[in-house]
Amino acid sequence: MKFAKFISYFFHPINFSIIGALLYFLLLPKYIFKPLEHTILIVLFMSTYVFPIVLLFLMKRFGMINSYHMSTIEERKFPTLLFISISIFIGYWLYKSTVVNLLAFFYFGYGICLIGSYILLYFNRKVSLHMAAIGGLIGFLIYFSILFEINLTILFIILFFFSGIIASARLRVQAHIVSEVFWGFLLGIFSQFIAFSIYSI
Repeated sequence: MKFAKFISYFFHPINFSIIGALLYFLLLPKYIFKPLEHTILIVLFMSTYVFPIVLLFLMKRFGMINSYHMSTIEERKFPTLLFISISIFIGYWLYKSTVVNLLAFFYFGYGICLIGSYILLYFNRKVSLHMAAIGGLIGFLIYFSILFEINLTILFIILFFFSGIIASARLRVQAHIVSEVFWGFLLGIFSQFIAFSIYSI
């Protein structure tokens, strides 16, 4: 149980947006001016990691959520709206930069995923945001590898392995049932495919 809780915290959904950005710059087969790259990463880190952590802390401090994993449907609604706004804003900012257009659609994809999860809340359905996050990262890397014709087989094996660990942990701590884990993963992947389809138009 302790290991499952550790996995749930270590692979918290907010970690994956910055992981995706780091992988993008590490794997990108073209040169980007380093000071610009560092500026983008700092802004992304502050807006998608530091700000959400502070936000979650304040919401927990004032009783708006009971835990950082937002286990109930009601306590997920307001934070989800905020994270949708952050994803879309970051995506728009990156897109307007014209330098990292593809990375912008990674964040648009997460925005689409969160919109889908938010809609499901009003049907008394929730999905695992942990699985949606890693699913979204996998979806992004799939179209990244296709677009730049890069073989990322080993990375995909590693990510699918961690997907299984995260899914098991979320079930072990009884945060989700199997269907919520499964649909969260699919929602994450297909939201990225939707974003890539728009990017390709």
